[in-house]
Amino acid sequence: MWALFIWVSLLLITITHWVYSWRNPKCRGKLPPGSMGFPLLGETIQFFKPNPTSDIPPFIKQRVKKFGPIFKTNLVGRPVIVSTDPDLSYFVFQQEGRCFQSWYPDTFTNIFGKKNVGSLHGFMYKYLKSMVLTLFGYDGLKKMLPQVEMTANKRLELWSNQESVELKDATASMIFDLTAKKLISHDPDKSSENLRENFVAFIRGLISFPFNIPGTAYHKCLKGRENAMRMLRNMLQERRKKPRKNPNDFFDYVIEEIQKEGTILTEEIALDLMFVLLFASFETTSLALTLAIKFLSDDPEVLNRLTEEHEAILRNREDAKSGLTWEEYKSMTYTFQFINETARLANIVPAIFRKALIDIKYKDYTIPAGWAVMVCPPAVHLNPDQYADPLVFNPSRWEESKSNNASKHFMAFGGGMRFCVGTDFTKLQMAVFLHSLVTKYRWEEIKGGNILRTPGLQFPNGYHVKLHKKID
Repeated sequence: MWALFIWVSLLLITITHWVYSWRNPKCRGKLPPGSMGFPLLGETIQFFKPNPTSDIPPFIKQRVKKFGPIFKTNLVGRPVIVSTDPDLSYFVFQQEGRCFQSWYPDTFTNIFGKKNVGSLHGFMYKYLKSMVLTLFGYDGLKKMLPQVEMTANKRLELWSNQESVELKDATASMIFDLTAKKLISHDPDKSSENLRENFVAFIRGLISFPFNIPGTAYHKCLKGRENAMRMLRNMLQERRKKPRKNPNDFFDYVIEEIQKEGTILTEEIALDLMFVLLFASFETTSLALTLAIKFLSDDPEVLNRLTEEHEAILRNREDAKSGLTWEEYKSMTYTFQFINETARLANIVPAIFRKALIDIKYKDYTIPAGWAVMVCPPAVHLNPDQYADPLVFNPSRWEESKSNNASKHFMAFGGGMRFCVGTDFTKLQMAVFLHSLVTKYRWEEIKGGNILRTPGLQFPNGYHVKLHKKID
């Protein structure tokens, strides 16, 4: 009996000590305030709750109100410092490779691949970034402009002959087909399998609780990735067996790099890179475009001003039916303000993770080495001290701003050395699509849909419009 009592007592003491240690982690300094949640789970369940509003996610907003702009928590078993402080967030981005490095939870790494570009550091990351810029850099985008415009015109013409179009899915299909053609020369009409369907399955479970059990969204997400990677791997191997004499897509360039003597590029890294580029290019841009059109529908004044800018481009041409030039594209001042404001309110990537490499002193707090830091762009973008009426869509607020890419108060495309390399490609696609849309069509909402926000992405669901050609 006494032996049982002693064992039970020891067990209770051990559990109590474990729970205390969980809730009060060690630190050589002062940790920010906050809660570590339940043992093992932390505050993961609260974090993954959808956000039905356009405001800062409740998980963040409630804790900022209680603990301040910097607080500690635990997500999927990892201790995390959450930053809604623009100065700390900017510092984290600028100290990449010295005090911090890119990091994401294991669940994200399983989804995007262990060799994905977001998980690589130092020379390898810079090497891959330079590869991507061969396609999405200045010269590549100038060459791509006519094809982007032609694609937008063809799809808009197709949609105008339909009773209605669900914008999110339609724009995603348009952008995916264009990007897949530039990256891997993929033609959906000639393929026996639908590559995009696998990405759709992947996306539907992307932001879900990480239970890899058949039937769960997370399991379907992993299966979608597995199928997409299988298709990409087969394409790569087939292309390597039958190389083309005149390389004309990114796959050809990757194969040349893989076959170089002493190369550091492996097939696994190349495939993970392709997967991330396909995902990032179409999913994020289609979300932004759908929200942009919704904003235009809700604000006739903004629509009129945007339309005037693009009709002026046509009036100033010798031939109004000629295609967009690079100079015309760069002249779209109000359009770029409109895109920035859309990106500010969209908050398509509302959580950016880094990991502390050393103990970091910031103000009165210490960020321990090995801890994750989660930068929260929505809290920066919706800060009333920086943006008057932050929930109001107002492109004119950017007229005097110089923060067109990244700053302490605008981080829609990341920041520091990991500033999104596809930013200019996204802006090009949005600007060209909007040019074709507002100069040639008007539209009416058929079904308003709703916007469901999660910690990772937001989904404008069921937003249907009917397109009508303008009469000259």
